[in-house]
Amino acid sequence: MSKDKKNIRPLGDRVLVKAIDEGEDKKTASGIIIPETVDKEKPEIGKVIAVGDGRINDSGGVIPMTVKKGDMVIFSKFGPDEIKVEDEEYLILSESNILAVIK
Repeated sequence: MSKDKKNIRPLGDRVLVKAIDEGEDKKTASGIIIPETVDKEKPEIGKVIAVGDGRINDSGGVIPMTVKKGDMVIFSKFGPDEIKVEDEEYLILSESNILAVIK
């Protein structure tokens, strides 16, 4: 079975996201280096690679996804599951863990 990311289809209201690395350490305008560990509580930014069909409501209908492939999103750091495919890391998270779409 091929583990190509094109073959990964999230189920239900799940979303496959490639996290955008904002760099290890950040530097302020005055030159102070802020280590990566300081930002551990902040949400993350990523690009949506694939989406599921949507959440099933109590009556059996499907509630469509509000995000789509290619969207840049801000998501909660503590919700996703990490997976590795062909030496690349991806995240699978529920649409409810997405905080915003970046336009």
